Amino acid sequence: MSLSINRTKVKLYVISVLIPLIPGAIIGVLTSGAMNYGDLQQPPLAPPAALFPVVWTLLYILMGISHGILKSYDLNDSGTETVFYAQLVVNLLWPVFFFVLKWRLFAFVWIILLDILVITMAVRFYRKNKAAGLLQIPYVIWVLFASYLNLALFLLNR
Repeated sequence: MSLSINRTKVKLYVISVLIPLIPGAIIGVLTSGAMNYGDLQQPPLAPPAALFPVVWTLLYILMGISHGILKSYDLNDSGTETVFYAQLVVNLLWPVFFFVLKWRLFAFVWIILLDILVITMAVRFYRKNKAAGLLQIPYVIWVLFASYLNLALFLLNR
């Protein structure tokens, strides 16, 4: 019995994972010098700074896999693609607002927009393919938790 790998599908999944992963890594590198998370007064449940790159890497991989599932089954439509890319852009701009510009209240409003987009994306993905949607549950939970952290850090450090 031989294992046949569909190279086209593998390429599709690799590209789908790299779409969020590469810009996420670039933003992480570009904003890392401004990240003063450890210097801020921390709210209850605040995770250590070292956890963030690990979590975001996993979330970007899951996001890409979900997107790849939809693409591999030809389940994407323009609305789903728009929400996918919109949440990615909003996600990538948040650290610029929060860390680089130190617009912490604006960043909280921005992350509420991200919450809405991520939940919308997860629901759209789920309606197209249950696995693609379920893979987004960690992202939904994390971005809601990040919203709490954003607000708490703003309130504690103004």
